[in-house]
Amino acid sequence: MLAGRNVANLFFEDSTRTRCSFTLAARRLGADVIDLTSAGSSVSKGETIVDTALNLQAMGVDAFVVRCAAAGGAHLIAKSVKVPVINAGDGRHEHPTQGLLDVLTLRQSLGDLSGRTVGIVGDIVSSRVARSALFAITSLGGHVVLIGPPTLVPRSFERFDTSPGTVRVSHDLDAELPKLDAIMMLRVQFERSGGGGGGGGGGGAIISGDYREHYGLNQARLNRLPLHAPVLHPGPVNRGLELDSDVMDDPQRSLILPQVANGVAVRMAALRIMMANRA
Repeated sequence: MLAGRNVANLFFEDSTRTRCSFTLAARRLGADVIDLTSAGSSVSKGETIVDTALNLQAMGVDAFVVRCAAAGGAHLIAKSVKVPVINAGDGRHEHPTQGLLDVLTLRQSLGDLSGRTVGIVGDIVSSRVARSALFAITSLGGHVVLIGPPTLVPRSFERFDTSPGTVRVSHDLDAELPKLDAIMMLRVQFERSGGGGGGGGGGGAIISGDYREHYGLNQARLNRLPLHAPVLHPGPVNRGLELDSDVMDDPQRSLILPQVANGVAVRMAALRIMMANRA
């Protein structure tokens, strides 16, 4: 469907799953792909990401996929170019296609999400994945419980407009486990920690609070989940911290690799929808 079209992946943060799946998605639709990172572009010389996008648009690029550390970075580019822009993750803001692949994976496992309760566990304050998954799940009528230590899961999340679903905050993973229809573990985001345990969330505070003991998903905690409840994780996984290896590799309960597979299909759909009707 996209033969003869050009898609530019502008990835100014490290990525494996998202970047490779967007590349595969575009190629499976017949598009040519340009993969650009900050280290290999003029951004490393001081050029703005908007100017980089404008120059690539002038060369005939038909769509951009953008990942950057700044919240709103993809939106800034979208306001400046005349072609579609897909947000592949912007700072702590959102990661829309991840939210879509997460709900696809959940629906394949659970069916209709209306009335279902999904626990999202970990460094919520730093997680763009949590925000996009929260909005996706609740828009389909599901209920989300955000679980983690108070420094990483502020009560302010309960004020999000999530109708028709609901969102609430809990700091006690063990108390919530029997109530969940699915659990999504989040990566500990050391790179967004601000260097060691400050109030903005992050690695130092997580480790000093003995994160694994209180919020790591081990076999004993997996056994306390309902038998139908799957385990998800957006990756990359810190084995032994967020998830024990036997839980991550559980062939019946872990949906981590199906999430990855669904990422290619979801990103093919996003590219097709945004590009197919453009001359």
